[in-house]
Amino acid sequence: MEIPKDLVAASAAPLVLSILTDGPSYGYAIIKRVSDLSGGELEWTEGLLYPLLHRLERQGHIVGSWGASETGRKRKYYDITSDGRAALADHRSQWRAVAAALEESWGSVKRSMAAAPITGAVTA
Repeated sequence: MEIPKDLVAASAAPLVLSILTDGPSYGYAIIKRVSDLSGGELEWTEGLLYPLLHRLERQGHIVGSWGASETGRKRKYYDITSDGRAALADHRSQWRAVAAALEESWGSVKRSMAAAPITGAVTA
């Protein structure tokens, strides 16, 4: 299934903020975690992630700091801030409202389909 870019973009910030509530992380690990969380349905690129990380950093939702990887290579780690946690709480409320509206509308579609007479049926 291909997830439209606008839906990927809308879900990107809350996903990153949620991932960072587990502790500091770096770019590749965040991309891998998104893929794991989505069962491989969301395959982010560096071109999507790094501009988002920079924007979240400018907004004060995350803070980046340089550290060393296991191999000694420099790597930038990102951590969520208290402002980021507040933004995540807002995202959660917004997504819950959207999800509830979708579930309700899908339920009413299902009910209306079940109540609709079947046309073209052969009767004996």
